[in-house]
Amino acid sequence: MISDTIFALATPPGRGAIAILRLSGPGVDAALTALGAGGLKARMASLRALTHDNQTLDQALVLRFPGPASYTGEDCAELHLHGGRAVVEAVAGALTVLGLRPAEPGEFTRRAFEHGRMDLAQAEAVADLIDAETASQRAQALGQLEGALSRTYARFRADLLKALALVEAEIDFPDEDVPDHLARLAGPVLDGLIADLRQALADAARGERVRSGYRIVLVGETNAGKSSLFNALVAREAAIVTPVAGTTRDVLDAELIIGGYAVTLSDTAGLRLSEDVVEVEGVRRARARAGAAELRLWVRAPGDGPGEAATLIQPGDLTVLTKADLGPVAEEGADTVVVSTVTGAGLADLHARIASRLMADLAGTDFPAVTRERHRRRLVEALAAVEAGRAALDHGPEMAGDDLRRAATALGRVTGAIGVEDILGEVFSTFCIGK
Repeated sequence: MISDTIFALATPPGRGAIAILRLSGPGVDAALTALGAGGLKARMASLRALTHDNQTLDQALVLRFPGPASYTGEDCAELHLHGGRAVVEAVAGALTVLGLRPAEPGEFTRRAFEHGRMDLAQAEAVADLIDAETASQRAQALGQLEGALSRTYARFRADLLKALALVEAEIDFPDEDVPDHLARLAGPVLDGLIADLRQALADAARGERVRSGYRIVLVGETNAGKSSLFNALVAREAAIVTPVAGTTRDVLDAELIIGGYAVTLSDTAGLRLSEDVVEVEGVRRARARAGAAELRLWVRAPGDGPGEAATLIQPGDLTVLTKADLGPVAEEGADTVVVSTVTGAGLADLHARIASRLMADLAGTDFPAVTRERHRRRLVEALAAVEAGRAALDHGPEMAGDDLRRAATALGRVTGAIGVEDILGEVFSTFCIGK
């Protein structure tokens, strides 16, 4: 309940130099006073001896942040404790006795949203920023936290509400002194909005790929050198390599960073016809993973023909000719790289080619309108409703109005402007406890 006063550890659990406990809610000042840290100046660190039941718990730096100018919009405080487990447990136990309760995952940020300190898209950005492991993920999360995504949806919604106002004027005031066929003026506005929404959906994968990782899959025949290349790219012995054809039976994934972008690299079973039930399943999984990837590396050894892998390759994929240390290998085109995992020849070129592809696919001048599947679903819903409303204008403004209101609701749910209660749990359940 939002009337409760909550607390949570805002630093990783375990032994450390400093542990920070965050407090938020109407009972913060009373709790600080009970611990012997009352009368603090706002936003000024003070060294206080925290006590409870006539026992000293710790010497701590304490900061107080009165609402509404705080992270959650409520009265907040931070207790900067020594990072021993016993210290943290003692202070947490004292706070519980004083009537505070441990926070649920994401509860601090949910309270910030409910008090108007940020909208729903910005709240999601907090979680993304905490999880960011690459420069691109950090930049995207910061942009969203600063309101870039929210401004995009506000612009969409403003155009939609402009068109809806024209439609509603003709519905509500048919006999008043307004221009005839006022609703028809909404047509060009809706045409522009439809074009913007379609462009946003066409670009939808970019933001999601930056956030969750770009998928690259190695495909090829048995003994083509896929596992050796996989190990070379991830810089460790992740996959078993033997001269026996068909050693790799399942999909093996590794997370790495290339050119500042998160990448999920997958090694797969060699593609060939087989009567071995396990190998047949491995080939099926290889095909499925290749079909879902953003980029496929077709790994070919000297003497390999097109084979089964050729059926999986799509325009823009790269061909990697392996085992260059065994003799000269003739390149086959601009999308071909010759490598040797024994000598390391060509690996830097392959790395650069992949980085260039990532930059081409994921970089953009405009902030992506979609960074999560939730955003994409709402855009699809909004576009369908706007298109239906545009078509309905030819038959009457009454029919168009319902569709346009439905579109406004879909767009508003991205930032939490309206109708958000059903999605709050989905959004905040993924947060860490102290946020």
